[in-house]
Amino acid sequence: MNTQPKSVVSDLEQAHSQDIETITLLLAKISNRTPEEIKPHLDTMLERLVQPSRERPFYESASPQEWLAAFTEWVESHRGLNLPTLQDEAISRESIYGERG
Repeated sequence: MNTQPKSVVSDLEQAHSQDIETITLLLAKISNRTPEEIKPHLDTMLERLVQPSRERPFYESASPQEWLAAFTEWVESHRGLNLPTLQDEAISRESIYGERG
């Protein structure tokens, strides 16, 4: 049987919709995020869990373009977190190495 992970996830979502909703709400509660923010992460995790174990991991099989796309997606996923930026002085050679620099 050659079932794709996304269709398996779709089948799981239909068969276990109440459980998945409960998990989504619990993750939203403990992470202080909305269910809409949680759902894509949960979907990704379910896809990974249902992948056949004989598949090669991403890092072994991805092309440079796939790596770039994945990295860009990861970067973009952090844009809305409103993380503080470091000032140039905080990452200067002098501040890192001090007198050893």
